[in-house]
Amino acid sequence: MNIESLKLPEIKVPEHPRWPTLSEQEKQQLKQQIRDKLHQQKAVIVAHYYTDPELQALAEETGGCVADSLEMARFGTQQEAQTLVVCGVRFMGETSKILNPEKRVIMPDLNATCSLDEGCPADLFSTFCDAHPEHTVVVYANTSAEVKARSDWVVTSGIAMPIVEHLAAKGEKILWGPDRHLGSYVQRVTGADMLMWPGSCVVHEEFKAVALERIRRLHPDAAVLVHPESPENVIQQADVIGSTTALIKAVANMDNQEFIVATDGGIFYKMQQMAPEKTLIEAPTAGEGATCVSCAHCPWMGMNALQNLNQVLESGANQIEIDPGIREQAVIPIQRMLDFAAHQGIGMRNKGNA
Repeated sequence: MNIESLKLPEIKVPEHPRWPTLSEQEKQQLKQQIRDKLHQQKAVIVAHYYTDPELQALAEETGGCVADSLEMARFGTQQEAQTLVVCGVRFMGETSKILNPEKRVIMPDLNATCSLDEGCPADLFSTFCDAHPEHTVVVYANTSAEVKARSDWVVTSGIAMPIVEHLAAKGEKILWGPDRHLGSYVQRVTGADMLMWPGSCVVHEEFKAVALERIRRLHPDAAVLVHPESPENVIQQADVIGSTTALIKAVANMDNQEFIVATDGGIFYKMQQMAPEKTLIEAPTAGEGATCVSCAHCPWMGMNALQNLNQVLESGANQIEIDPGIREQAVIPIQRMLDFAAHQGIGMRNKGNA
């Protein structure tokens, strides 16, 4: 069976949410209500780098976490908090629940999903895996619990390279899913024998090489930072190719004063926090002079806001539940990655994913 014979779902990208503008007084009142509820419920906010800066700031102020998706889940295992409020997209809530089954995990909006996750349905992916039983199944963290349960390894963008090198050195052939750009980048660097699922991230897919070349000419001293989920002709122009955490570290550590950043613009909050004196420029997307699909901001990440964060703490709704049998299988490839990282001395906190 080849991938062309599978009928893949059409990804319906939602419009960017439009939240009511809050006055500074309303914002502060809402934040205080959230702080009170977090304290009462022994809860912490676990937010992704791509969420609204207000949420990231509140997470930090209340003893929570702002990180990549794996560190978000790992953070929960180190907490006495009984409730994890995951501000991100659904697979992040699921991963938190997989690693923290005894905790309550809630999200502001369970409809906040991911194009990579939606573009890799578990039933079709399992059929494809069954057709290639000689391959080791390696999946990116941006997948459902069911897809993780069907895999041999789960990887983040930061640890994908050493794991694939390890498998290739043993002569293993790899079935990779779901991000084709990240998979192709890993394949080019490692030379591994890899069979690709054809998924992509709607945000990173929109970065355009020709427009990036133009903006580089306008800012010749700027370093170009690119997430490997981006198309190859964008990656080729990068000074740094790396995970969210790696790109944040690059802004803090490099001597350049300007940076052109090809990943979700939510990352600017942490970059500016780490290096407030430096100038950050969004890499151009299809939104340049056109109707924008992503505009370097994930619409699903935009479903997280102060308003529905407060509502979910009030109602207790939107709990993440995972079938125990799925959870039992899904934790195996995740733990395999964690054990590999520990054995290789790879600091996962500096090797994040999306």
